[in-house]
Amino acid sequence: MELDEFIRDVKRKAVLDNRDEVIKAIKATLETLKERLSGDEPGHIAAQLPRQIGEMLQGEGKGESFTVEEFFSRVSRREGTEIPVAMLHARSVLEAIREAITAGEMSDVRAQLPAEFYDLFEEEK
Repeated sequence: MELDEFIRDVKRKAVLDNRDEVIKAIKATLETLKERLSGDEPGHIAAQLPRQIGEMLQGEGKGESFTVEEFFSRVSRREGTEIPVAMLHARSVLEAIREAITAGEMSDVRAQLPAEFYDLFEEEK
């Protein structure tokens, strides 16, 4: 997947107006995901994303244990938005990631997360 395609996908899913808002949402979500995942997992995801997006996941994951509610709260703070907005943005970014990485890698990600996180990677109905 190319950078522009990934950005367009998130922009459409998150109903955002411009590229800067999309990048901000992607960065906030990926930084928070990196805090939740442990070891090399963020780098494994990064290897399957456009380079500029993958760079946001470089380095070791912190493996912090926090709830999905805390996940959204952290994204909200980073993005400077209300939690409901951050929830839409984070879900959009994570759905785009799910579509961009292999099923095996998605399985590895899920293995590190409690079940309450699973629906974050699913398409909104």
